[in-house]
Amino acid sequence: MLLQSLRKQVLEANLELARRGLALFTFGNASGISREDGLVAIKPSGVPYETMKPEDLVVTDLDGRIVEGQLRPSSDLATHLVLYRAFGAIGGVVHTHSRYATAWAQAGCEIPCLGTTHADYFYGAVPVTPPLEAAQIEGGYEENTGLVIVERFRGLDPAQVPAVLVASHGPFCWGNSAGEAAHNAVILEELAQTAWLTLTLNPAAHPIPSAQLDKHFLRKHGPGATYGQK
Repeated sequence: MLLQSLRKQVLEANLELARRGLALFTFGNASGISREDGLVAIKPSGVPYETMKPEDLVVTDLDGRIVEGQLRPSSDLATHLVLYRAFGAIGGVVHTHSRYATAWAQAGCEIPCLGTTHADYFYGAVPVTPPLEAAQIEGGYEENTGLVIVERFRGLDPAQVPAVLVASHGPFCWGNSAGEAAHNAVILEELAQTAWLTLTLNPAAHPIPSAQLDKHFLRKHGPGATYGQK
């Protein structure tokens, strides 16, 4: 069986989505990539999390050709592949329909950075894509979803903002591994709920000052980070 270690990591990332309540029934998917092999392992389409095994995961190349696996890959495979090709440093991608993050996506609103909890993980607002046009939906929908994400990230660093809201759809997150991508999806859902509660209490709440954003993000990320243990 190809990529046994990666398969186990990707399976665990998928199971984490279910454990955390971010993926009901067969919603959502996680994948991981072996950059050395140029191969991706991804959740099979429509398979319940509770019965999924490492050997159920589908291995494809970066063009979407199935290299190993008896099941059909996630219908979002093409989106994952676009992200892997465009964001060369990422090692995992996760897509969910988690409640609060999806609500922001359906509203077509970015999630503003209203406080330090957000700033610890995302360097500014979590962006939302523009809606797909009819032609983009009717032909190559999943690939075009990836392309609209990449276009939205022009001028943004995907390492500093490892998530996006696809308008009328839901969140995609990424990270150095499938596990980190799943972790970011959990954090994103918490931030989406917290932002909604904040703006419900005070619709005039404004984003965190830039100095405080820098302090909280940079003390956890980058070469000068001081958070945690060496």
